[in-house]
Amino acid sequence: MRLTDKVAVVTGGAGGIGRGIVRAFTKEGARVLFVDIDDNAGKALEEELGGAGKFMKADISVEENAAAIVAAAVDAFGQLDILVNNAHASRQAPLLETTQAMLDLSFGTGFYPTFWLMKAAHPHLAAQRGSVINFASGAGIDGQVTQGSYAAAKEAIRAISRVAANEWGGDGINVNIISPLALTEGVEAYMKANPGMEKTLLARTPLGRFGDPEQDIGRVAVFLASEDAAYVTGQTLMVDGGTIKLR
Repeated sequence: MRLTDKVAVVTGGAGGIGRGIVRAFTKEGARVLFVDIDDNAGKALEEELGGAGKFMKADISVEENAAAIVAAAVDAFGQLDILVNNAHASRQAPLLETTQAMLDLSFGTGFYPTFWLMKAAHPHLAAQRGSVINFASGAGIDGQVTQGSYAAAKEAIRAISRVAANEWGGDGINVNIISPLALTEGVEAYMKANPGMEKTLLARTPLGRFGDPEQDIGRVAVFLASEDAAYVTGQTLMVDGGTIKLR
């Protein structure tokens, strides 16, 4: 198993892509502290995982919680090797209708928690020569309409990830980014609310399907967290069936 004896923190870990990553990590031998605000989903996943997974209910938009999350992982499992910043909330609107509150929501649940947790985790990741996995989105890379606040926060995450890759390489920490397309609860709800969107999305996806949170996104996260990716840093991996091809 590729993650035996490794310990991870995963935010937004009780559902969607986060849950897929938690499951993929534990199946590869990792122990995971996963953070979410959904108490019922978190407890259910903790029971499913047994001793390999520990749920922590915490609001990542509160800066002080970053240190508490890192401390909880180290207290529970003795170390920290992998940080996965997955959680992010946002609201859609055309740019001319985007409000300060929408920007604050997206940056406050996406960019700032990513930044805070990276700083809080750094000493432990340096001690273990560990990994950071952050999340981008095609919304930012392609500039998708009505996604101004989300796109801006996601591209800001990509920017600090590249800076961290350059600054922390000497500490033995690799920092990479996944830009996914997966069939999560949120995507299903979005397509239900926008008839015809599924056909539109799949028409521009060469592999012709949505990714699975565990089998497709989770396994790429396993790769980035494993020794197989020890020489990979500062990269954005498009795990989206070929929808976007970076140059």
